[in-house]
Amino acid sequence: MNETLKVLETRRSCRNFDKERMVSEEDIQAVVKAGTYAATGMGRQSPIIIAVTNKELRDRLSAENAKIMGTATDPFYGAPVILIVLADKDIPTYQYDGSLVMGNLMNAAESLGLGSIWIHRAKEEFESDFGKKILAELGIEGNYEGIGHCARENVISRKKYIMKNSRSLPNIRNPYQVQNKKNCH
Repeated sequence: MNETLKVLETRRSCRNFDKERMVSEEDIQAVVKAGTYAATGMGRQSPIIIAVTNKELRDRLSAENAKIMGTATDPFYGAPVILIVLADKDIPTYQYDGSLVMGNLMNAAESLGLGSIWIHRAKEEFESDFGKKILAELGIEGNYEGIGHCARENVISRKKYIMKNSRSLPNIRNPYQVQNKKNCH
């Protein structure tokens, strides 16, 4: 079977993450890059992806998301890598564009043997003073709406992935602006 079709058929949401095993920088970059290749309306490429590997920031996001959900449990299921997708509300297709980015992130994670799950409430999170403060701390300006969180990590229940690089990652990833790809064929 074609590998792409296999990924599309086998990807499932994962809720059983290994909290102790960080995804390699190389795999984070590969998944983020795949997100930047998502189709967008008129090729505008308005979504941005924020890769969060900093535990303190991850835990703050988790607590706020749990508060919005009305629970005290971790909505990210312990995954230490959170990819946040935001899209420019001034673009008419922003919600669709951001959703396609989320799909690419999850399919790319699956193709590398990594688990992922789409966690909602990013819209509410980044409309709040809490979310606006996070964006300001990261230097992100614009009329962005949260589309979703892609929680991802090495999976306990699937042993496909073997960590190759155990070095510690930088505290906070800079947002990756989706590059314009006007000359696509």
